[in-house]
Amino acid sequence: MTAKLIDTHAHIYMLENPEMGIIEARDAGVKEIIIPTAAENDFESVLDLCHRFDDVYATLGVHPEDCEKFSDDTAKKMIELSKDPKVVAIGEIGLDYHYSKDNKDKQKRCFITQLEIAKMLDLPVVIHDREAHFDTLEILKAQGMKKVLLHCFSGSVEFMQECCALGYKIALGGVVTFKNAVKTKEVAKEIPLEYLLLETDAPYLTPVPYRGEENQPAYVKY
Repeated sequence: MTAKLIDTHAHIYMLENPEMGIIEARDAGVKEIIIPTAAENDFESVLDLCHRFDDVYATLGVHPEDCEKFSDDTAKKMIELSKDPKVVAIGEIGLDYHYSKDNKDKQKRCFITQLEIAKMLDLPVVIHDREAHFDTLEILKAQGMKKVLLHCFSGSVEFMQECCALGYKIALGGVVTFKNAVKTKEVAKEIPLEYLLLETDAPYLTPVPYRGEENQPAYVKY
């Protein structure tokens, strides 16, 4: 019997053949797929794709790397489109200090505004946190966020435990299959199963045995 799986984070619209990616995922036993957005320009096209397939859903959000483009009009558009029943969360949103640390304040303002939208709409949030663990957690706590998924979790076991104590969910993907991903493997061993979700982050972070190729939702089983 084929296992029933959910890919909680797959950028289907970035695949070479998005429709085929969905079909092959179904054949591989993937029951549902959630497509996150990272920029305003992707909102409508992702929703259109979701409406063409059952059991494919969307999250709407502006990634921290795109925070310079976030505006009041973006916020209004996100609020209006998030009323669509296919939208299941606000995301991916958060902080990323890997490439740029000189716009931290702008990233934080963009992040907080989107958290406020999620609270207003009573939607969960999907969090992008790269090299910004402390600030991310402080903002989530200050905003009183309850329904939180930390996508592509890269923190330590201790940070995972702190997040789980707050009721947050943790998503792990292909990185856990990499030989040098010691910290992520430890998190996978220690996390209580009720807090663990799976994702591919397709087309990125392809798991072994397909590392180096385009990632697919069908690979979530690895």
